Amino acid sequence: MKLPIFIKQVLPFLFLYSLMIFITIIIDFILHYYHLVFIGRYLGLIGTCIILISFVYSLRKRKIIQSGSPKELLKMHESLAWIGSVLILVHAGIHFNALLPWLAILMLLINVASGLVGKFLLKNASLSLNASRQELITSGMSSEEADKKLFFDTITVDAMKKWRVVHLPIAFTLGVLSLLHIITILIFS
Repeated sequence: MKLPIFIKQVLPFLFLYSLMIFITIIIDFILHYYHLVFIGRYLGLIGTCIILISFVYSLRKRKIIQSGSPKELLKMHESLAWIGSVLILVHAGIHFNALLPWLAILMLLINVASGLVGKFLLKNASLSLNASRQELITSGMSSEEADKKLFFDTITVDAMKKWRVVHLPIAFTLGVLSLLHIITILIFS
């Protein structure tokens, strides 16, 4: 029996996103426990640099640079962006003293979520849906019956196809908010 797309694709996505939050909380706890909270200030810079390095994939994809395997650079982009996001989240901590950093963190969380949608969900979900549809038709089911049986899977895949519309503008907004945050820190520190 084939598992529904939600179980095969959405749950791993939710796991990795939750793992990011969990690791952030653990690192933050450790820093507070050992009175090393000051380290968090530097993790923001390190995390930002790591995320900037991950954009080599975007440069290659848009043919601004010619070297590197797009597939390998995509893996690097996903890993570095996730690690950098964890470091930036630890840097942010739980502080309610400024709106700009919180907006940047909100954009970071949304951007990571939209990136994970592309990674885990869209490609595999589309392939799985097409395979399931073909399997049902091959087993003797009419095309209309197969579509009815796969109705919720189809809706799930169609919703996920909108991810790039969200990911790129949010990444840009995250960059602008982060830059404003860095500028205000330099001006007012």
